[in-house]
Amino acid sequence: VQLAESGGGSVQSGGSLRLSCAASGFTNSRYCVAWFRQVAGKEREGVATIDHDGDTRYLDSVKGRFTIAEDNDKRTLYLEMNNLKPEDTAMYYCALGSSGACITMGRYFAGRIDLEDVTPKFGDWGQGTQVTVSS
Repeated sequence: VQLAESGGGSVQSGGSLRLSCAASGFTNSRYCVAWFRQVAGKEREGVATIDHDGDTRYLDSVKGRFTIAEDNDKRTLYLEMNNLKPEDTAMYYCALGSSGACITMGRYFAGRIDLEDVTPKFGDWGQGTQVTVSS
């Protein structure tokens, strides 16, 4: 499996970006795909997930501003980001895991488990795309 992110860039506060993640070599019918982000020197953070049924989950701080979606025909995952804030500045990664990974992410978003319990559920990661939001 290969995952390739694109769409990052520099925008001003309040702006929008759409990230894409193209997947190849992937044939599973049951899966969980997710966006994570990381600021240099800080812990990686889960942002949003979507599973094979189209169920979505989000980090509280991005709810109402970010939308995760997928195009199965194109094998592409998207993250539509609106009303961007400087605190959204980070390297954004897409990741692929089993269908159970999304359930685990739900517990992470609820604050019940730590990121270290989540990331092992995702076996494939992209190289990342940088998003920079200026005030």
